[in-house]
Amino acid sequence: MHYYIITGASRGLGRALAEAVLQQPDTHVLGVSRHATIEHPRYQHQPLDLSDIVAVQNNLYKLFPARPDASSLTLVNNAGVMGEISYAGALPNEHYEFVFDVNIIAPAMLMNTFLSAYGSLACPRTVLNVSSGAGRRPVDGWGAYCASKAALDMLSQVAQKEQDQRGSNIRISSLAPGTVDTDMQTHIRAAREGSFSELGRFVALHEAAELLPPAEAAQRLLAWLHQSPSHDNAAGRRSQQE
Repeated sequence: MHYYIITGASRGLGRALAEAVLQQPDTHVLGVSRHATIEHPRYQHQPLDLSDIVAVQNNLYKLFPARPDASSLTLVNNAGVMGEISYAGALPNEHYEFVFDVNIIAPAMLMNTFLSAYGSLACPRTVLNVSSGAGRRPVDGWGAYCASKAALDMLSQVAQKEQDQRGSNIRISSLAPGTVDTDMQTHIRAAREGSFSELGRFVALHEAAELLPPAEAAQRLLAWLHQSPSHDNAAGRRSQQE
């Protein structure tokens, strides 16, 4: 059985990815989110609010049980939040805590526990951290989001270097799937005038139907997950430039 743990699996890209995985034989998805929206015999839901770090810590053991029949194990840290869109100095301090908890603290804890639980196994193991182009360029009004995604990129690179040095054959990468038509885009378009300078561009992308459908973005992620390890280094370098 090929096991997948996918955060943010109740909607958007996470749901599309979970549904795409379940279309393949011999797969099992453990979806991690606040609400369950998928019904499938090979889907298991773990209710969890990733902004509640104490709850995350207390429930980690439920996400990574022993999998003696695993043909492969994959963790996809997909869940992410934008938070309030505004300039530094006009935001409550709690905003930074919320965004960083969901976008980097929780993914780091999940990746760390995945590596601890499954690091000694012989089957293929993969961690895919869903990043964003905003982690590679500054967008005014998105300070916490940009910074947290940049941190996720570097955490992924360091973790892959560590696994390479250990010769574990574990794959770790952060990939930016593109500008996907999700609830986050709706949140962005609803931002106040003057809250960030690129509001018009995101409104125009939506009006021109240039946002990537979640199902198509999910296929991009699956393409990376399914490619042979010999292509990983080149693909990883390209993903950092998207």
